[in-house]
Parts: sequence; C-alpha cells; structure tokens
Amino acid sequence: MGENGEPTQRFELQVTAASHFAWIRTRLALERTLMAWVRTGVALIGFGFTIVQFFQRLQSMPGVVPAVRPQAPRYLGLALIGVGVLALVISGWQYRQIVRYLWSSPFKPIAGIDEKTGAVTPIARTPLLAIVIAMIVIGLFAFGSVLLRML
Repeated sequence: MGENGEPTQRFELQVTAASHFAWIRTRLALERTLMAWVRTGVALIGFGFTIVQFFQRLQSMPGVVPAVRPQAPRYLGLALIGVGVLALVISGWQYRQIVRYLWSSPFKPIAGIDEKTGAVTPIARTPLLAIVIAMIVIGLFAFGSVLLRML
C-alpha cells in the first residue's frame, strides 16, 4: 500500500509501441494456448467416444469371444470424455481470468483502448471462447449418451 492507502503497482507501465506490441504478443500467446487445450480436450472426448463405440460393436460381432470385463471400455471411455470436458472447463476459466487481467485498468493504455470513446482494438473479441463452450456442450452430450447407454 502507498502512503495514501492506495494500492501500489508491481511495475511501471510505459505506453510505447514496443509495450503495445508486447501486449498483443501476450494476448495472441494466450489464444494459442487455449487452442492447444481445445485440441487436447476434443481429442480426449473423441478417443473416449470412439473406444466405447469400437468395443461395443466388437462385442456384437459373431464369432468374437465375450470379454472378461465387458464394461471396462465404457468406463475408460467415460473417463476420457470426462477428463476432456474438465480440461475444456478449466482452460476456459483460466483464459477468462487472464483476459480480464490483460484488460484491467493498468493495461488499458497499452492495450489500445481509447479512454474517451471506449473503442477497442480488433483483438478484443474472439470466437474462441464460444468454440470452447460449444465443445463443452458436445462433450457433455457424449458423456450423457455413453452413461445412459450403460444403464
């Protein structure tokens, strides 16, 4: 805390072209990180659902020896789908927290926000979070589908 009870900043910000482009690089790195998490989450959901479907069809084929533990592929599939959905939820939450921090008041001058009009740079809006939400819904649907088929 400062002398007047105001919170002190951890570092001093200077509004320069270099700091603005550093902010943009940080923002784009955040986008790439979330996209990597989306790929990982979608892969886990897809693998989980595929494992369930493959072994279910394999068991229904004529001439195939019945499995010792016929429910094991479903449990593995549910676990993979659940982990994929959880990864998407956590990464989406982390993304929102960091975006909120990058758009906080200390960074507004270097982020490109016009204080008078409130106009923002084009990088302020991205469809990536909507994609994360859509994939979470699809993952929950896949989880529910596999789970209800077990009952």
